[in-house]
Amino acid sequence: MCFSSPRQEQMKVRTQGSKAPAAPRGHRYLALAANGSNGDALRETCAAANQNTEAARALDQFIRGGAGPVRYLVWHGDAFDLIDNLPESCIDLVLTSPPYWGLRTYDFEHNWEIADAWKEEGHSIDDMSSYDWYRQHGGVLGLEPTPEWFVKHICEILCKLFRPLKAFGSLWLNIGDTYFARWASIRPNGRQGLGGPDRLRRKTPMGGFRQEKNLLLIPARIAIAMQECRWILRNDLIWLKPNVPPRPDKDRLRLAHEHFFHFVKRPKEGRAKYFYDKTATEPGDLDVVTCPCRPGENGHSATFPAELIRPRILSSCPPNGIVLDPFCGSGRAVVEAIRAGRRAIGLDLSPEFAACSAVAAQQAVIQGNHAQLY
Repeated sequence: MCFSSPRQEQMKVRTQGSKAPAAPRGHRYLALAANGSNGDALRETCAAANQNTEAARALDQFIRGGAGPVRYLVWHGDAFDLIDNLPESCIDLVLTSPPYWGLRTYDFEHNWEIADAWKEEGHSIDDMSSYDWYRQHGGVLGLEPTPEWFVKHICEILCKLFRPLKAFGSLWLNIGDTYFARWASIRPNGRQGLGGPDRLRRKTPMGGFRQEKNLLLIPARIAIAMQECRWILRNDLIWLKPNVPPRPDKDRLRLAHEHFFHFVKRPKEGRAKYFYDKTATEPGDLDVVTCPCRPGENGHSATFPAELIRPRILSSCPPNGIVLDPFCGSGRAVVEAIRAGRRAIGLDLSPEFAACSAVAAQQAVIQGNHAQLY
């Protein structure tokens, strides 16, 4: 099932002449919430709009449905809003890869003057805005004026997951790093410096650790910020990518790995306990996994390799449990959850990617893979 959450001031998307794939037959796009003037108003609007909608009923039936026929839900909208609609303690596993900082626009229209708008309100660039202020003023997640803003916004969204995640649940977060450049190259859909001839150039303010050629350690900064918000970090799994493309740099090695953090909830007392089937992980019991990069799908340039996320699902989510991907993109995590005998919820701000996820999930169900374990 696929639902849409239009916003009154919805972010505009450049289609570049391409059309989103049609949603599977029987899928309906229902309004979950409207935009508000501030965070509190937006949450109140979301709650009021969802009390008696078919979307809210579908979510309730899905959460309580157990082994029922509905294996997935896909919502179009901002995860920052949609997470609030999830009941408390309903998710077994969150597995996601949010946008990285300063790499791509995903064809959203971004306010490149947002730092000036912040300063006009009497703030300095080092005073980090809330994510709600940022998006209300045309900001796109991943295109913040500084990496510090990005870390704050990512953690704001992820920490909302503490409530709907079960006490014995897990959060697996994939995030990559980047080097600082005062004049950054940003692609519409490709990674920094890659992905085609089109690119945008923007000037990023220097200061502190923001220095030319400096590796920013964004994954570590996010992990530490999460630890300060009552998350326990159990593993820093290194994804080694042996087929990364060559780079022109002559004074450093190629960046050939990404981080996959395993977080669990810190209990009010005692030590953290959570579901974990170690027999379902890769052979060797190591925190380094070698897995080649895979080509993007449906216009998404950063697609999860199935062999990378399948062990995360099998080891960290019980059979028929619910997997949530709040940045589902092309739907790889949703599909792999279905194939592993789990249920899945996908959220994405892009209507194109939400539709792609719904199509991919429906195909997985039709193919009868939802009971197959790998």
